[in-house]
Amino acid sequence: MLFFSVLSFGLLALDYYSAALDSTRSVLNIIVTPIVITADYPARTFVLAQERFASQVDMQGQIRLLEQDQLLLRAKVIKMAALAAENHRLRDLLGSAAKLQDNVLVAELIGVDPDPERHEVIIDKGSQSGVFVGQPLIDAQGLMGQVITTSLYTSRIMLIIDESHSVPVQVNRSNLRLIAQGTGITGQLELIHVPDTADIKEGDLLVSSGLGNRFPVGYPVGVVNKVEHDPSKPFAVVTAIPSASLARSRHVLLVFADPVKAQDASNPQIDPGR
Repeated sequence: MLFFSVLSFGLLALDYYSAALDSTRSVLNIIVTPIVITADYPARTFVLAQERFASQVDMQGQIRLLEQDQLLLRAKVIKMAALAAENHRLRDLLGSAAKLQDNVLVAELIGVDPDPERHEVIIDKGSQSGVFVGQPLIDAQGLMGQVITTSLYTSRIMLIIDESHSVPVQVNRSNLRLIAQGTGITGQLELIHVPDTADIKEGDLLVSSGLGNRFPVGYPVGVVNKVEHDPSKPFAVVTAIPSASLARSRHVLLVFADPVKAQDASNPQIDPGR
């Protein structure tokens, strides 16, 4: 044991004070380095794999959070777009209300009659709000229809395109008085008993004439889109496109022009008990 200690001390002293063992150390380093690397490889591989797995798990978690945030933001964008569109429609509606000389009440559509033969809707205002049978209903573009039945909190509206509905109109350009009747087809009105020589043409604006004391004067009803003359028939075939957005309007206005006259007036074209 003493021999090995003396030998080790001598080798250390020799290595410290001379360069005689440098070549030997280099050879030993070349021999030992692959062994050390090989021996350390499993541990290093395990650590790297563990770090990579942890990084992948963290990345997947971050991706899931980002996907959730993206979904939430997309839903908020859609909601904001819907609110912006509704706000725009309400501004148009209230802007139209400000131009009217009649008193109005804002209502909202809450139901549509599923029967394809009926063109009727339900609004969220009833007799408690002063709504009465025969009361006109408009949107920001024009006349939509009138009240046919009321309950305490809701009312049923017949749209102007219903086959049972008709409204006295006049051509805004020529003051020609006519009757616009519903056809049962969305987006189409028919003018009945139009003389073949009547002063009417495509593009003419039709407004309510006020005759019959049912609808106030001057509300847009439709725009003429077809005028056909047949020499063999006494009347021309004339159709019009309703001015109101019958299939899109959600917020509407109930017009209180003269409720006493409106309640007393008769309207043979409408059957409230239908």
